[in-house]
Amino acid sequence: MQDIRTFYITTYQDRFFTQPPSWFMLYVWLELLYHVPLSAWAIGAILRDDPRLPIHLIVFATVTAITTSTCIADYMSWSSFSSTQKVELGKLYVPYLALSIFMGVDMYARLTNKLSKGLTTAEKKAI
Repeated sequence: MQDIRTFYITTYQDRFFTQPPSWFMLYVWLELLYHVPLSAWAIGAILRDDPRLPIHLIVFATVTAITTSTCIADYMSWSSFSSTQKVELGKLYVPYLALSIFMGVDMYARLTNKLSKGLTTAEKKAI
């Protein structure tokens, strides 16, 4: 694991892993206490088609989009980084953001579909 970390830091010079801002540790704890357990549960939930999955994954997607956007906004402000270095970091962070947005939109659509099944025609039009 240490070799992977060393390779990552050497290759990308990602300051979140060498000089993390104070808020970054909150994000690390969020990953450990929320994302990891939820991800483990979600794997089984996907396989058994758990009806609670969309509500959990829309929260997961929202949190992931917010934290990843924060990281992107922060590294874009690093004046000591060249545009090329920022693009290289973007290759790691932007797909993660895109995936979380896709997941959020998908879960929103699934929830809307499930909720609208029990609504009247007039209530469906209001959505």
